[in-house]
Amino acid sequence: MLKISNVKIKADVKVNKEILAKKVGKILRVSCNAIKDLSIVKKSIDARDKENVFYLFSLKFDVENEDKYLKLKDVSKYKEVLYTIPENKCINPPIVVGFGPAGMFASLLLARAGANPIVLERGKAVEERQADIDKFFETGVLDTESNVQFGEGGAGTFSDGKLTTNTKDFRHSFILKTFVEFGTPEEILYEAKAHIGTDYLIKVVKNIREEIIRLGGTVLFDSKMTEVISENGTLTGVKYVNNGVEKEIKTNSLILAIGHSARDTFYSLKEKNIKMEQKPFAMGVRIEHKQDFISESQYGKFAKYLPPASYKLVAHLPNGRNVYTFCMCPGGVVVAASSEKERLAVNGMSYFARDKKNANSALLVSIQPEDFGTDDVLGGVELQRKIEHSAYVEGGENYNAPVQKVGDFLKSQKTLELGDIKPSYKPAVTPSDFKNIFPDYMYEALQEGIKTFDKQIKGFAQDNAIMTAVESRSSSPVRIVRNTDFNSVSIKGLYPCGEGCGYAGGIMSAATDGLKCGEAVLKGE
Repeated sequence: MLKISNVKIKADVKVNKEILAKKVGKILRVSCNAIKDLSIVKKSIDARDKENVFYLFSLKFDVENEDKYLKLKDVSKYKEVLYTIPENKCINPPIVVGFGPAGMFASLLLARAGANPIVLERGKAVEERQADIDKFFETGVLDTESNVQFGEGGAGTFSDGKLTTNTKDFRHSFILKTFVEFGTPEEILYEAKAHIGTDYLIKVVKNIREEIIRLGGTVLFDSKMTEVISENGTLTGVKYVNNGVEKEIKTNSLILAIGHSARDTFYSLKEKNIKMEQKPFAMGVRIEHKQDFISESQYGKFAKYLPPASYKLVAHLPNGRNVYTFCMCPGGVVVAASSEKERLAVNGMSYFARDKKNANSALLVSIQPEDFGTDDVLGGVELQRKIEHSAYVEGGENYNAPVQKVGDFLKSQKTLELGDIKPSYKPAVTPSDFKNIFPDYMYEALQEGIKTFDKQIKGFAQDNAIMTAVESRSSSPVRIVRNTDFNSVSIKGLYPCGEGCGYAGGIMSAATDGLKCGEAVLKGE
């Protein structure tokens, strides 16, 4: 089988397999009927020239006498990337704490290897979790254990479901194939900017859970870990609370796949003297524009032929601080992402169709440990909490989110009334002054970042664009230190894993880290 790259087709062409076969046949100078078993390996959009936007394909196919075509530009042998499950050397069933992308893929791997993992998830199953989240969006009544942060699937379940990553790893194809196996559309296998969407993620995480149970694993919801038990630097068990009753499980391996919002768990680990360290992270706002404006800015006259556009921007400020966009949600909504009483956080979410009127993105300012104002390892957590509480107060102390128009923000004046871009956040919003929320260095950095981005996307700084505060959970402000064998430096048998522990950022990297930790457990490392 061969692979051909850089196959270009104009963006206004409705692409099908016949058109692709004709294109490959023309390049190879053979009949399109000679091209067999053609399928897409990668599909992207090249919009650098707005007057000439085109799809860019990599394709795999069979053709007779394939070696004769290897001398052609962009043609090579196609190599399938395979993933092999390691042999199970576990003595006792391993424990997985947390059932987000890292914990889910670790658990699935362990279950498929016959290790019978036991999952402890502090939140609820996705069906019940969905009901609690809907209630919060409609009424402002927060369940601190079942929300956008906590519950089956983790924070990623209620997001855009992006499957992009800046890293390369042979496990990525296995992860994508697994998502398809459990219910996502096949196009995620080849889309360059693939995403799943909340509507599909809700189904997929349930299906993966049911497969883990079918294979002999156990998934316990409403089960929050309270203590890691060790003896002479080696893990011996774990305590957790279920329905108000503390229980204990003996084990010699525990994958700690808590999310970045498990702040109470960070504190309990600190009390056990498990080594952690401060790490840089970022905070800011969600910014909303009309999706039609964003698509036209990225694709020009070809916007009407293409899916809703995204963007990715970064500004390196003279003072050394960075401002950048993150987790951009085309055709999405801004959602209430709080998990603690009297603290307000927001995130972005899209359904698979990305068919809402607004586009939104996190607009973040880099935060360094020196900004924490303390040497305490959890200083970043307390900085998050402080800013989230300020947002809660500014919004009216009822989980209504503070919002400010970009025009007012750049003039450093309070927003009194909104324009034609309507905030998508629920339960409600409060026109506000972000000076009452952010420290000066963040406020001023956001102003400079928006001005810079307006040079990259003309109209980015339009007066009526809406900013919603506060986006504070983009990544973990702490890292639980581990060795190269994935064991905690403090306790052998404890495997810090995924985004919350400081080793990932997003669904793909978290799932990858979950597999790595699962492999280490199976090998007895």
